[in-house]
Amino acid sequence: MGKLLIVGSLAFDAIESPFGKTDKILGGAATFIGLAASKFDVDAAIVSVVGDDFPQKYFDLLTSRNIDLSGVEVVKGGKTFFWSGKYHNDMNTRDTLITELNTLADFNPIVPENYKDAAVVMLGNLHPSVQLSVINQMKKRPKLIILDTMNFWMDNTLDELLAVIKEIDVITINDEEARQLTGEYSLVKAAEKIHTMGPKYVVIKKGEHGALLFHDQHIFFAPALPLEEVFDPTGAGDTFAGGFAGYLAATENISFENMKNAVIHGSNLASFSVEKFGTERMQALDKTEVDSRLHQFKALTQFNIELQ
Repeated sequence: MGKLLIVGSLAFDAIESPFGKTDKILGGAATFIGLAASKFDVDAAIVSVVGDDFPQKYFDLLTSRNIDLSGVEVVKGGKTFFWSGKYHNDMNTRDTLITELNTLADFNPIVPENYKDAAVVMLGNLHPSVQLSVINQMKKRPKLIILDTMNFWMDNTLDELLAVIKEIDVITINDEEARQLTGEYSLVKAAEKIHTMGPKYVVIKKGEHGALLFHDQHIFFAPALPLEEVFDPTGAGDTFAGGFAGYLAATENISFENMKNAVIHGSNLASFSVEKFGTERMQALDKTEVDSRLHQFKALTQFNIELQ
C-alpha cells in the first residue's frame, strides 16, 4: 500500500447553479482529493487547517474513508475557509461571490512525522509558498510530486509559483491556465514550455472536453465521459487530481504508460463528482458504479483502426 500525502483546503462552499442552490456544505480541494484517492488501496493523509466551526461529522466522514487527519490543524476560535460561487447556464463559467480565507490566510502546514516519507505528494491548490514548505519538510525526495495551481497565483505570486514548479514532477492545470502561464495558445507548445520550467509530466484539463497528458514528445488524450446532467462542477478538477494521485500511489508505478491509466481513473471519478452538489455523489459512490463506468470509458476509447 503506497503512502499518499495530500495538502490542500478543507472548506465550506455555498453553490448556486441552474439546478438549484445550497447553504454551506463541505468543500475544499483536500476534501475532494481525499475522497477520490480513498477509492484506491492507499495510506492517505491530509494536511490542512480549519476553524473550530468545522463539524465533527465532516472529520468522521474523512476518517471513515481511512484518511489520516493528524496533520489537520484546528484553530480555536477560528473560522474555516469559505467560498461561494454561481454557475452560468453553460456550467463552464462561474462568478465567485464570496471568498473568505479565514484560517487559511495564516496556514503553516506541518507534515506528520509518519508521512514525511510518502511516495506520492499531492499539492492541492494553495499559496505556492505553502506548497514549497511541504516539499522542504519531506525526509527524502518523494517518488512523485504533483502540483495543482490556478490563475490567481499566476496573477499575484508568479515568482513563488515558478519556484515551486521547478521542484515538482507533475503539474495539473486547465487549458486557460496553461496558456496564461506560458503565453502560448497551442497546448502542445504550452506543454513544451512548461517542461522547461521543471515538470517531467504536464496534465492539461479541458473540462467536459477531457484531459491531455504530455511527457517528452509523447501525448495522451483522455475524453470526458458525455453526461446527461451536470449539477455542480465544483471540485471536479480536484477529484480528477485525487483519482490520478490515488491510482499512482496504489499501483506504485509512475511510468508514462501507467499515468495513462491514472488519467482515465481520474476522469472517471470526476464524472461522478459533477452529478450532485458538493461531495454528495462522491460520498455515496460504490465500487460497482466506478467499475461500470470504467467499462464505459473503455468502450468509448478503444477500437481497432482498419488500415487499407
